[in-house]
Order: sequence, then C-alpha cells, then structure tokens
Amino acid sequence: MNAKGEWSEPFPIEGSEKPVFDPVRHNLIGIAGLVGDEQCHRFFSDADQQVWNLVERAYPKQRVRLISWTDDRRKIVVSVDSPTLGPGYALIDLDTRHADWIANRYDKIGPDDISPVRPIRFKAADGMQLTGYLTTPRAAVEKNLPLIVFPHGGPEQRDEPGFDWWAQAMASRGYAILQVNFRGSTGFGRKFRDAGFGQWGRKMQTDLSDGVRYLAEEGVVDPKRVCIVGASYGGYAAMAGLTLEPDTYRCAVSYGGISDMEDFTPWVREQDGNASEHSLMEFVGAKEVRDASVAEISPIDHVDRVKGALLLIHGKDDTVVPLAQSRLMANAMKRAGKPVQFVTLDGTDHWLTRGDTRLEMLKATVAFLEKNNPPN
Repeated sequence: MNAKGEWSEPFPIEGSEKPVFDPVRHNLIGIAGLVGDEQCHRFFSDADQQVWNLVERAYPKQRVRLISWTDDRRKIVVSVDSPTLGPGYALIDLDTRHADWIANRYDKIGPDDISPVRPIRFKAADGMQLTGYLTTPRAAVEKNLPLIVFPHGGPEQRDEPGFDWWAQAMASRGYAILQVNFRGSTGFGRKFRDAGFGQWGRKMQTDLSDGVRYLAEEGVVDPKRVCIVGASYGGYAAMAGLTLEPDTYRCAVSYGGISDMEDFTPWVREQDGNASEHSLMEFVGAKEVRDASVAEISPIDHVDRVKGALLLIHGKDDTVVPLAQSRLMANAMKRAGKPVQFVTLDGTDHWLTRGDTRLEMLKATVAFLEKNNPPN
C-alpha cells in the first residue's frame, strides 16, 4: 500500500518473493524477488521506490539488496553481488550522489579469482523448458570442458545468478559447473513447482542429465568427464545420479544427502510432523513409505549398478538429514564392493554454518574430484 492508501500491483513473479523490512522500525515495507535473472524490489511507498531506483542505477546489471539505511533514507548500506568483484557491501549517499565500496564478503577473493557465470536455457527430453546457470573456469574456452553437475537442495528452492562460493571453488580447479532449476524448483510459478510432484528421482533427476546432454551437443563439455555434487536434496540427486544413471556420471559427492527414502520418510514424520511428510511424499509420488515406487528411487537399493566412486560427507550435528543416511549408504557401497569414502565433520550442521568446516568440506570434495575426474 502506498502513501495514498492504494494497493500496489502484485509482484510480477510467483514463488520467490521475499519480504523487505525496514531495518530501523522492522515493519514490512516491500517485497523482493527475481524476475527472470534480475533482482527486483517493489516498495509499497512511492518515495521508497524512487530512492531504490536511484540505488539500482548506481549498480547496473548487479544484484543489490537493502541492508540498512538512516531514518531519512539518505544514506543506505546495500549488499552488492558483482559478476566481476564478487559479493560485498557499499555505502550510498544520496545527497552527494556518491557510492563507496565498504568491503568484500570474502576478503581474500579478488576479480582475478572469480569465474564467469551465464544463464542457459534448454529443453528436457519431454519438451519442458528449463533454465540454469553455467560457470566456466576463467580464461577457458568453452569446448570439451570437464563438468560438475551441481543440483540445489530443497527441492523447493532454486539456483540464482550471482556468486556461489561452492560453485566458484570447483570452477577454480578447472571444471565447468552446471546448476539446473529442475522441475519442482520454486520461483517459476506454481505450475512449474507442481510439475515436480511424483518426479523425485525421475524427471527431476533426468532434467539434470538433459542439461548434460544439451551442453555436450553444444560442444561445451566432454560427456565422458562428468561428475555430480550436491547437498541435502542435491546430495540425494548426486547419489541418484551414480545409481540410477550410472553411465552419465564418473563420480559423485553428497553432503548431507538422503540415501534411503524408506528410512528417511518416517524420520521426517517423527521430527517435523505429518505436514512435512506429506510435502515430501507429494514429490516422491507415493502414499505409503513401503510403496514399491519408493524403493525404485532410493540410491541405497541400487548400489549394484554403481560404476563410479562416491564421496559421502556429513555433519555430526545435522538435524535435517540424519548422519545415519550417509552411514547406511557407505556400508551398502562397501558390501557391494564399490569405491566409497565417508567423511564426518565434527560440530557441523546441515547448512555448513562454520567457515572452517566449509573449508574442510571443500578440500575433501576438490581432492576427490581431481582424483576421479581429472580436469586436465
């Protein structure tokens, strides 16, 4: 609602809006979200909108987010995600029409360390239009590159343009990184989200390999040098890639991933209640945990098909996906005589909150990838 008491137009996209609160008074003043690949803000007050329009002009083609401002809205601290400088913070003085860079979020990363990211569009095997992002190593020619497929978690989340510390770390070692907003992702409307129902381990999974096929046909990547890495649902997708599509991936890395759907679903009900279980089962496409279709998409039930190596990493303090999910998979791989490594991280949660354990995870991941899918 604006100063005249009029309701604003609805935000132009569905599913990825986030509220914007006044940093001083903490009341709701607007909403923000992605329109395509662009970060947009819609404020209820015309005056706030005019101020923000000036802010965005200072940083064209960059993702800008409000952090704080003075009561009179004349001095503003913003988060800026620059494709060349990486993420950081800036102070904007509207009276002097001047913007000062305060600091980078990652103080040891400079412009020469950041790999380029570009949006891609392709069609899945069934014709559904999909989008995603491709990160390529700096100064690399986009031809026959080794590829890491990097699916997001959720699965009701989405990948976004901008700096991704994990993708950038892998790209710095010579890999192209593919992030696909597979069906079931949010931010593309309810119809696209609902298209994921019943497709966990099925079309949500093949959307990823369809992205590999697209890049291979374009000559960008070498289809014989592809691995898959992910966390949470992305960790499930990594294990599913190795077990359900063993001819596509040479290796896989799962952080905090789900390996045994029959074991995990009752655990979700105990921890979060029936609503969370129902949401999970909508994507799985089964009414009962013991339904035969659940075993069809459980990586642990298909370790006999594995052709590549698997790295399992799990935080001991994970309260979202229990450590047992990785332990069960490690044991199943060993019984089947398949190559597996299992790394546990002390004092580490599902979100890799601590910097030291993020670094430990990255070192283990990169060493594993370089061994099993050498970039050169």
